[in-house]
Amino acid sequence: MAVLPAYLLILLGAALRKGRILRQEHDEPIMHVVFHVMYPCFILDKILGSEALRDGSVVGWSFCIGFLELCVGMLVGFAIGMLLRLEKGNGLRTFAFSVGIQNFGFTAIPIVQQLWGPAAVAVLMVHNLGVELSIWTIGVMLMSNDKKIPWKKLVNGPALSVVVGLLLVAVGVDEKITGPFREMMKWLGSGAFPLALLITGAIMIDMVQVEKPSARIAIGGSITRLMLIPVIILAAAKYLPLSLELKQVLVVQAAMPAAMSPLLIAKLYGGRPGIAAQIIVVSTLLSLLTLPWVIALGIQWVL
Repeated sequence: MAVLPAYLLILLGAALRKGRILRQEHDEPIMHVVFHVMYPCFILDKILGSEALRDGSVVGWSFCIGFLELCVGMLVGFAIGMLLRLEKGNGLRTFAFSVGIQNFGFTAIPIVQQLWGPAAVAVLMVHNLGVELSIWTIGVMLMSNDKKIPWKKLVNGPALSVVVGLLLVAVGVDEKITGPFREMMKWLGSGAFPLALLITGAIMIDMVQVEKPSARIAIGGSITRLMLIPVIILAAAKYLPLSLELKQVLVVQAAMPAAMSPLLIAKLYGGRPGIAAQIIVVSTLLSLLTLPWVIALGIQWVL
């Protein structure tokens, strides 16, 4: 039941797009405010006062696991893509990147918050900083077949809010940030995810209408994303010396469908957006069925 609100908002976004209430021209300005204002406020609110993040080893492990998840996921994606007879220049890189990165943001965060509470959400924010670094370094180099890294992409609101929040926690002044300003941050942050999930649903219905799925890509990508890679993530959560909060984060991450980021990266760096779109849409739809089971298995095995 904890996962249903997020998916219901995605479905509502799709319905609003079909009803022409939420139009394509609304997407960019809404997401601009969400990404650059509301989401950073949410991140700071969750990090400030987090006891879990006062432990340097928790911060280090969370960041490193976030970075390595994508690397391992892309390696698995490459292997499966080659089995599916995809080739470089004909979709292999886009396939590997798309199945290699799970949804780590606007769908995952509300589920982590509902299941585990603010401590796990704070750890997820640090984990996500590692994911972002991996996307804009390893991911971009993979997609573009170029060694140039767009470092400027890493200087964004969410990344800066994580770094600032961790610095405030480290020097011990985070608990002094209270009162009306903190309450304003909380209000702004709480609105980020409903809006982002509505836009996600609207964009997904656009992709369904434009892209005709290939069974080989859609099924192979979904099996890789929703079955093979979750086993690796859950095994890491089970056997690595991680904090309870990071284990909780990984249980949810294992269950997530493909992220939306590969679609953008494919468009920007000469990939195959159609392949990314198919994997995103089909894995997200199938995750309505698989996500509760993977989380239940992870709770039983890991925690």
